[in-house]
Amino acid sequence: MSSQAQPVLEVDGLVKHFPISSGLFSRSRDKVRAVDGVSFAVAKGEVLGLVGESGSGKTTVGRTVLRLDTPTDGTIRFLGNDITHLKRGQLRPFRRQMQLVFQDPFSSLNPRMRVDRIIGAPLAIHEPGMKAAERASRVEDALAMVGLPRNSGERFPHEFSGGQRQRIGIARALMLRPELLVADEPVSALDVSIQAQVVKLLLDVRAQLGLTILFIAHDLAVVGHVSDRVAVMYLGKLVEIADTRTLFSDPRHPYTEALFSAAPVPDPTIRRKRIVLAGDIPSPINPPSGCAFRTRCRYALPRCAQEVPPLREVGKGHLKACLRDDLDLVPWQSQALTAASA
Repeated sequence: MSSQAQPVLEVDGLVKHFPISSGLFSRSRDKVRAVDGVSFAVAKGEVLGLVGESGSGKTTVGRTVLRLDTPTDGTIRFLGNDITHLKRGQLRPFRRQMQLVFQDPFSSLNPRMRVDRIIGAPLAIHEPGMKAAERASRVEDALAMVGLPRNSGERFPHEFSGGQRQRIGIARALMLRPELLVADEPVSALDVSIQAQVVKLLLDVRAQLGLTILFIAHDLAVVGHVSDRVAVMYLGKLVEIADTRTLFSDPRHPYTEALFSAAPVPDPTIRRKRIVLAGDIPSPINPPSGCAFRTRCRYALPRCAQEVPPLREVGKGHLKACLRDDLDLVPWQSQALTAASA
């Protein structure tokens, strides 16, 4: 993906805090720092993978850039338009160009609606004047695009498998031919054998429609297969960004190295040397001082508790948020080839 391509999505200093009350009658309030100063851009036709543990803020980033959640601070530009503070009515023209694929294919489909109504709902909302025959034809075309029989619209969601339901959700998201697709853990609820099919489907429709995709996941193997670039997130912040090949061959942040060691390898004769992170991810209500990852990092120094590492460039298009430049971290390929006898 050319770095000169015009970004479809630009996020600058995005912050999303959720206020919480400390007591029933107390005026003092605390806040959950779900997203804390995230910046990135996604070029047209690019797939940016956003990866990290549960609780790192990935889903909140996805919801906020779609303006399903209102940002606390920062700027969101879509197709060059600042949509950060637009009201509901002002957002409507952009809604059809930004679509979401949900994580759970079971709860994201109305069990009382036939599939043709579910998939046709975006057309009913954004193109209410469309004739019924044309809408039915568009629904059939969408079903065929995701690999389902054209007559699937006559059935209900419970008549389909999990993978087929996710295909229905993808078909619904593609009905309006959006510019941006946010896929929030789209394969995590599916069997491993089905995950590859859904990933291939997303890549196929991306090529066919020129889609731009923000692909959110915790599985590095999946992210590495589908993404042009990968952004690694920890406790509301981005800690590393690079093109996929560079990140997997030359990780620069200790958290990325730890994620690589935890990813499963589809070969029973190969065993990784697991890097066990101490404790759980800290609370986003009271994050650690300095580097947020220092409490679990085996390379942490005393200065890591005092200085907040900026996200800085360490190579062409490769950024990291770590104070140490002397680390020789183990890349994905070397970890994957660690012999069982080692």
